[in-house]
Amino acid sequence: METTNEKRYEKAQKRVEALKGFYAHLMVYTAVIILLIVLNIYTTAFPWVLFPALGWGFGLLAHGLDAHQYNPFLGKDWEARKIEELMKKDSF
Repeated sequence: METTNEKRYEKAQKRVEALKGFYAHLMVYTAVIILLIVLNIYTTAFPWVLFPALGWGFGLLAHGLDAHQYNPFLGKDWEARKIEELMKKDSF
């Protein structure tokens, strides 16, 4: 059986990995969008760069919300409450 400190350490380690992944995603997004902006400026007057910036930006936003454990739709600790509810329902 794992101790409480080991569980907390593993949870913190997973959170750090999620944050690291988000920041890597953010850096790649920034670099690619800057390159696309430069390419857009030198190729055409139509601002086509907005389409990939917004599309990828929504994905990046979702990744950031997940990495920072913010879920406006299900609320804080929703998963734990739902598991508890289902366990109570299943015990009868």
